[in-house]
Parts: sequence; C-alpha cells; structure tokens
Amino acid sequence: MPAELSAIDTAKFVAAKRAVAYIEDGMKVGLGTGSTAAWMVRCLAERVREEGLRVTGVPTSTRTLELAKQLGIPVTTLDDAGWLDLTIDGADEFDPQLSLIKGGGAALLQEKIVATASDRMIVISDAAKRVAALGAFPLPVEVIPFGWTSTKQHVEELLAGSDVLGREVTLRMSGDQPLRTDENNFILDLHLKRIGDARHLSLLLNQIAGVVENGLFNDICDVVIVGHSDGRVEVQDLAAGTTTEGRIDVAPSANIFADLGE
Repeated sequence: MPAELSAIDTAKFVAAKRAVAYIEDGMKVGLGTGSTAAWMVRCLAERVREEGLRVTGVPTSTRTLELAKQLGIPVTTLDDAGWLDLTIDGADEFDPQLSLIKGGGAALLQEKIVATASDRMIVISDAAKRVAALGAFPLPVEVIPFGWTSTKQHVEELLAGSDVLGREVTLRMSGDQPLRTDENNFILDLHLKRIGDARHLSLLLNQIAGVVENGLFNDICDVVIVGHSDGRVEVQDLAAGTTTEGRIDVAPSANIFADLGE
C-alpha cells in the first residue's frame, strides 16, 4: 500500500467509501468507469471480503469488468440483471442541478444505459468537477465510424445555432489512430466552454444521423458525493433538497490494495 495518498486520490477515496455505504445486501449495482469509479470498486470489494456483502455488479466498461473480477466482485450483464438498485459512477463535470458531463473515459454509452436502468444514480467526485454551468470540459459525442466526417459536419452546423461559447469539434485519438470505444465507435469532443441549455442540446445532438449518444446526463443523477483531501465529504441529495457534510477516515486499509499489486 502506498505510504500516503495524494490529495486528489484522498478526495476520490473518501467520496467512494461514502458512496458504497449506500449499497445493501442483495443489491444489483451498476459499476462506473474512470479513476474515481475505480476507487469505488476497490471500496466495494473490501466490503465484499470483510463483511460478506452479497452484491451483483454490472460493469459499464471492459476496464471495470476486469477490475471487478480481479477483486472478487460477482458480475453479470445488464441483460441478465434486469433493473438495478443503484449505479455509482464518476463525472467530468456536474452543475447545481446535478446535470453531468461524462465520457472522458470513452464509456459514456454503456454508462448512460446502465444509469438509466437503475432506481438511483450516485455520482462520486472531487470538488474540482463542480461548475456553475457545464461546458468547460469537452462534451464527448459517440459516433459510428461510417461517415464520421459527415456526422462531424452536421454537429458543427448544429453548434453554429446553439447557445454555446465554443464550437470546435475534434476527433479523439489514441496515438495516431482514432480512439475506439467498447462498441468500436469513435468519439467527437465538443469544446463548448459553456452550455446554455444542456437538455435542448442533448436532444438535438441525438437526432443527428451517425450520433449514437452524447455525454450530457440530464435528469439522471440523484445524489452527488464530493470528497475533499482532508477527509470531508459533502452529500447533495437532489430529491431531498439537502446538502450534508461528514468525514471519512482517510487511511485506506491494506486490503483495498491487496489484489492490485500497488
């Protein structure tokens, strides 16, 4: 185990640990993708090992599937699981209404499918992801490879008449080749700077032929848990209209790293 976590990893760890406290015995849980979600998977695996917690995980990416299996969390597919009790995932940005931008890890399609097949979605984050208005983080849009340049042109034409500050659209690369998602699609990143109406933009983007899904998560997230480097956690519950604060022990046990070779 590392002697000391960095400030950002501490924030992610305490948010993740608070989130897995929502998981009850017998639940079917969507497992998110990304660096913060990976902490959640580790914390959940610790509960499975130490408490005998019975859960079934539905991973939102190949990476999360491999990590969950490695750590001993029972997993299944969404088709086999059916409806889920809870999904816990990270976000690239969230606003005061708990609208999100997701997809920095190129898993937005599976993440949105799993989140919308759940009774609740909990987002875990550090304070840097909290924004007054979405758009500083590039908005990912998943597109099929066939005719992607035409799709990109249609997206650019849409943005010309939209309430956004930036309109640059780039193809996400992996080395010298376009990045491929788990569904073998491409990702267009929209550098918008500020999004005036996220719901309207999401609807319009998904009407473009060739667009599979976009990274705007509107009216999906129920709770955001923000971790801080000093162990504080803020819990914003949209339905309850409350924001509460607590504190988590910032020292992870050795078991949380046991199967990761860290």
